[in-house]
Amino acid sequence: MRKFYSLLGLCKRANKVAGGEVAEEAIRGKKACLVIVAGDASANTKKKFHNSASFYEVPILELGTKADLGRAVGEEIRAVLVVTEAGFAAKLQQLAQTAENAE
Repeated sequence: MRKFYSLLGLCKRANKVAGGEVAEEAIRGKKACLVIVAGDASANTKKKFHNSASFYEVPILELGTKADLGRAVGEEIRAVLVVTEAGFAAKLQQLAQTAENAE
């Protein structure tokens, strides 16, 4: 998972990650390529973003903790992150799948 979080940090430095209200706008504006929801996010947050991702046909990953996601992008905590670049999104999905298979 270290590679996943490192790449997420790179996405942040490249300004290709959105969080909070900007994440919602990116999904609705069809700019989102991947939604990442923390495993310990509230049930309401998970439901809201799963529904949005499903409606707008955006892939979604549920993994890590709010602290893990926040640390990866240089913030305290983040429950939801949206990746807005297709290449980064594809690689993150690949890394998440690889890590899931390794467990």
